[in-house]
Amino acid sequence: MFERSFALAAALLAGISFAGAAHAQQKVSFQTNWFAQAEHGGLYQALAEGTFKKYGLDVTIKMGGPQLNGLQLLAAGNVDIFMGFDIQNYKAWEQGVQAVSVGTFFQKDPIVVIAHDDVKTFADLKGKTILVSTDGQTNWWPWAKAKYGFKDEQTRPYTFNVQPFVANKNAAQQGYLTSETLAVQKAGIKDAKVFLLADLGYPPYTETITVLKKTIDSNPKMIEAFVKASAEGWKSYLKNPAPANALIKKDNPAMTDELLAYGLAKIKEMGIVDGGDAAKLGIGIITEARMKQTWDMMVANKLIDTTKVKFTDAWTDRFVKDSKVMP
Repeated sequence: MFERSFALAAALLAGISFAGAAHAQQKVSFQTNWFAQAEHGGLYQALAEGTFKKYGLDVTIKMGGPQLNGLQLLAAGNVDIFMGFDIQNYKAWEQGVQAVSVGTFFQKDPIVVIAHDDVKTFADLKGKTILVSTDGQTNWWPWAKAKYGFKDEQTRPYTFNVQPFVANKNAAQQGYLTSETLAVQKAGIKDAKVFLLADLGYPPYTETITVLKKTIDSNPKMIEAFVKASAEGWKSYLKNPAPANALIKKDNPAMTDELLAYGLAKIKEMGIVDGGDAAKLGIGIITEARMKQTWDMMVANKLIDTTKVKFTDAWTDRFVKDSKVMP
């Protein structure tokens, strides 16, 4: 009788402990910067494999798109974490939004400029028509102008359609290493020249884990857990993407296996996630030295009002420096 009562009590306590653990799962909403794709693979992998839950988080991934302003949603408190980028976060402080990068998914910004095969070096684009997006006009284009002597008169709007580039041999266009480069190939331009701006010295991180400063102050444990879990998700995705890809295609039915495989191949080939400082310091790392390069670039190109924003405002490495999820 005693043994039976003891077993019953133990089972009851186990049930209470399990319920308590389930109850302890903290709800977190994460806003991506675009439709679900390979560039978001580590997040979906952490969701698919239960890594977020392992760290006590009940994460909802909210898919972005062209008409969605994730930074506004973050500022309004509609989401807890946003997939941002350094320049945007610094600019947010000018407007009173205290956006802070606490880690980064990408060591290199995958932004590229795609040219026809007569262009041998990036400097050769001087005098060519360059298709630049609205966002590009305020981040990479000022850097390119300052470093290579390009002129605003060269630019035309990039509307996320590769056909104007395909039709004009004198044109180049911006794009993403993991998507537009494939679209150009499929449109018949097999020998396009692709310039990854990060490899030419363009310094910012992108796909940063962006939160509000007040969240850092009020909920540091959640941020620490999210940084660790998402880094583990990326490590896993680089090895076996199948679990994440199933969720990506569920959120974005237009996504194809071909583009997912191509995107991941490019991410791995160019060390977008696990290259650079991540190879030595762990996936997700941000460093003062890299942030200083971005800050100096913004100051030099008059992209930031230094009377309103300080170098240390828009980033912190306190959560990621000890995470050390090694590739």
